[in-house]
Amino acid sequence: MSSTVCIPPAAPEVAAARRRTGLRRGAMFVAGLAAVCVAALAWAKHEQPTLPLRGWLAHPLDSATLALGGNPHPVRLVLPPDRPLSAAALLGRQLFFDTALSASGRQSCASCHDPADGYNPPPGSGPVMLGGPRLASPGFRPPPSLAYLYRQQNFSIGPDNEENETVTLRQLIHLGQHAARATKTAAATAQAAQNLVPQGGLFWDGRVNTLQQQADGPLFNPVEMDAGTPQRVAGIIARRPYAGQFRQLFGPNVFDDPRLTVAEALFAIARYEIEDRDFHRFDSKFDAWLQGKARLTPQQMRGYLAFNAVDKGDCAACHLDRPTADGLPPLFTDTQFEALGVPRDPHIPANRDPGYVDLGLCGPFRTDLAHQSAYCGMFLTPTLRNVARRPVFFHNGVYHDLRQVLDFYDFRDVQPGRIYPTVDGKVRKFDDLPPQYRANVDTVDPPFNRHRGQAPAMTAQDMRDIIAFLKTLNDGWKPAS
Repeated sequence: MSSTVCIPPAAPEVAAARRRTGLRRGAMFVAGLAAVCVAALAWAKHEQPTLPLRGWLAHPLDSATLALGGNPHPVRLVLPPDRPLSAAALLGRQLFFDTALSASGRQSCASCHDPADGYNPPPGSGPVMLGGPRLASPGFRPPPSLAYLYRQQNFSIGPDNEENETVTLRQLIHLGQHAARATKTAAATAQAAQNLVPQGGLFWDGRVNTLQQQADGPLFNPVEMDAGTPQRVAGIIARRPYAGQFRQLFGPNVFDDPRLTVAEALFAIARYEIEDRDFHRFDSKFDAWLQGKARLTPQQMRGYLAFNAVDKGDCAACHLDRPTADGLPPLFTDTQFEALGVPRDPHIPANRDPGYVDLGLCGPFRTDLAHQSAYCGMFLTPTLRNVARRPVFFHNGVYHDLRQVLDFYDFRDVQPGRIYPTVDGKVRKFDDLPPQYRANVDTVDPPFNRHRGQAPAMTAQDMRDIIAFLKTLNDGWKPAS
């Protein structure tokens, strides 16, 4: 069924006509039912959205509910517990915001992971953050969000390795590179979930598995907090107001071994990120809609359908938007790695060197997969929760608003000249990957299965609608009073 026919159209003249005639809710309901009849005629001609949308759109009453912005089948979400923080998490909160640990004395975890913006980089930041002793040393990648990581799995070559924990990463790599791969679409996420592909882990390249390890990276990175040595960090903590809490929690001799001091500090930060509901609030408008507590506007609903439609955005193929079978709310990521071939960002200082290239899973910061050329250029699929609050997008921060991101998906293959630079009359497609790795770029999964000269998958209106839907994923929604 077409993903637009069940929702009131966006044309300005239609909106004006409604205002002039003063259509009321009852008339809109009749119009929604009429739209269902029209949609039924197109059923066999159009690509289907993902389940359960396909079933909802097939049922007149369900489709009418969607037409009015409601959820035909509300669910009860299993949310993280909201309870007082443990003593370790309370200590971790102080450490998370403590700028004294940095070389500059002006940078903390919260400096690059702003709580007011979904633990994304702060508004107005460039493609990379500045750190080091004078806050003048540029990084290499924009910080990913720290929110919604409480269910992140360890890095593996999927699917889930729980059935045989003795299988090594090397064995999984061999299996993954020789296994058949299902095309990823929003209508076939279950099949694609069985693909043997890299998934899980933290950072853009999945190189660590725990929040404790993640916090360790920026703390000692010379272009980030640049804390120096464990001895320096332990000495600072021993002089901070919370030093007494450290001794109470970890013993009177905790400062005798600087490595132990740092390990306990990182543990406390991890506990804070896991226990504090602010990191995984699930209180967006979409969460309320899932539970039957909110209605989407016509534009938001059109965007939701286009987000799921295989012949349009197909976003839900990677950014899973349905609750799990046991009621856990969606994270809007499959946590898999993809090579998308985004253009090179000339505003990253490291990119001024034409010999520098960021290969993601293959390095330069991850080293254990350096020789696995089939994974070069792959980066972790991030959550889309609070995505409208991010100042930059993709692993190199090349785009600065959601319209640019959707333009990339829409035009990368059908009109590459709109995406990549042209030199001597030739479009330099995939210009941020060496030629030997460009075969890794996804050209199979929609909308990347189109070719030069074909029509783009999304119209300009589709993209505006999808952006309107993405804004419903921002935390902190409250119903109008």
